[in-house]
Amino acid sequence: MTDFNDLRFFAAVVSHGGFSAAARALAVPKSRLSRRVAQLEAELGIRLLERSTRRIALTEVGQEVYDHARAAVIEAEAVDEVAMRMRAEPRGLVRISCPPGFSRALERALSGFLIAHPFLRIQCIMSNRRMDLVEDGIDIAVRVRERFDTDASLQVRVIGSSAPILVASPDLMATLPPLATPADLSEFPLLDQQEGRTGSWTLTGPERACETIPVAARLATGSFEILLGAARDGIGIALLPEPTCAEALADGTLVRILPEWQGADGIVHIVFTSRRGMLPGVRAVIDFVAGALGPLLSA
Repeated sequence: MTDFNDLRFFAAVVSHGGFSAAARALAVPKSRLSRRVAQLEAELGIRLLERSTRRIALTEVGQEVYDHARAAVIEAEAVDEVAMRMRAEPRGLVRISCPPGFSRALERALSGFLIAHPFLRIQCIMSNRRMDLVEDGIDIAVRVRERFDTDASLQVRVIGSSAPILVASPDLMATLPPLATPADLSEFPLLDQQEGRTGSWTLTGPERACETIPVAARLATGSFEILLGAARDGIGIALLPEPTCAEALADGTLVRILPEWQGADGIVHIVFTSRRGMLPGVRAVIDFVAGALGPLLSA
């Protein structure tokens, strides 16, 4: 069987563009690299490199061998990373971007998580704005989208799905005429998260029926907390993610309106940069966020 170290030396020579540069990177004598690559060629019975006094070049078969050798080196490094990650204590600063609607779910579990990881520091940016992980210096972003809109350079971990529902104060509904269909909503005071002059709600109902309702909101804001408070105070009917209003529904300060109708399902997912080289703290926080939000969502 081919010696793995010979493959590693060969891959280093190619990736560094020569024996001298590879020897410096690996801190081994150049003569040793040359001897081991020659030994690999002899063992395989093929020429991998074309050598001259100024440069090296891969042969056609050498390119194929390099591709496999490089993949083997990457996988071996990944094994080392797994072992190191399991041994390492999560520490350092991790920055999270998360929609405000999930703040209560994180709040309930966050203190216990930080107590369990005393060397870890967390910054939570609660915003509905789509953060750019690189430009905004974010390690982990929680997003809710009808479809994935992230770029190919980011990794995605799906947590579940959540659909916004219609809610209102029972005291408010007691003062209003009966609400029978989504079309009736245009006659009621509404609270909207779209901050433009006019908006609309698209609702899905029985047998996938779809209704689009124009909204002239009495209150419009991107803050779920403000909308939740206004709905509980009887200012109007709100369309909010179910996790945002779960406690209010449980304690009776809000009731669900037109329960057979809801907004479009949103995929709740975490985005982060490549798993390779991920710090233990980042991985621990990803697992924490998924565990904190998962029970609130549909599978």
